[in-house]
Amino acid sequence: MLAVFAIVIFILFLIFFYPLKTPQAKEPTPKYKTQMRKLWSIAQSAMKESKPARAEKALLTILKFDEKNAAAYNRLGILYAKEEKWSEAIECFEIAQSIDNNPSSLHNVGLIYLETSAYEKAVIAFQQALELEGDVPSRFIALAKAQERLGNRKEAINALESAYDLDHSVSTLRQILGIYEQAEDQEAIAATSARIEAQIAADTAAKAARAAKKAKKTPVRKARTPKTKPRLSRPETRPPRLKPRPSRPKSRRRKVI
Repeated sequence: MLAVFAIVIFILFLIFFYPLKTPQAKEPTPKYKTQMRKLWSIAQSAMKESKPARAEKALLTILKFDEKNAAAYNRLGILYAKEEKWSEAIECFEIAQSIDNNPSSLHNVGLIYLETSAYEKAVIAFQQALELEGDVPSRFIALAKAQERLGNRKEAINALESAYDLDHSVSTLRQILGIYEQAEDQEAIAATSARIEAQIAADTAAKAARAAKKAKKTPVRKARTPKTKPRLSRPETRPPRLKPRPSRPKSRRRKVI
């Protein structure tokens, strides 16, 4: 009876207490950290030097050691996108998004959908990215491109207006002007052209004000005249008078007899 009771107690202990004791993750060793830094350095330099095979090998090695490295999946997706391996790139970005809810991954997926003419999917991806990070003008501009390809001119203009509210860029206004020119909306063309001229004037004035402020802060340095040490005039010295030496008496030579 006691043995059965002890077994029941042990089972209850396993049920209620054992799951609470989760194994602690081991801290990475210095050797592991050094190796990962080296692999990242190889991957970055290889991408800059246009060596995709070397970069891919380094990134895959990083993912072999760390399967949940969202940054490595993002870089690998960018690498595949440059090689126009669209399906592999989308897969990498989607995995990165599942690991880390990052707007950059969604934006990258949207760019690939835009490149592959999947405009509806691109719109969804850009909208999701904007829900996470809505203060980046480039996301609104990308969304406008997708909407324009779908023929949604009004939505495209609204997206560009949101971008302009953030960056006040002349190029954004020119994109709006391009949409109005395609629609042959003369009134909107005239109004947008006036906005472009006003923005150019404002940018020029702001640039001049910054230059004047900078010039005001920097003190004007006076030209330094070389300092010359005054030459000391040597006092005239007369040669000392030499006293005449006393003449020695002539020694009398004794005559040898």
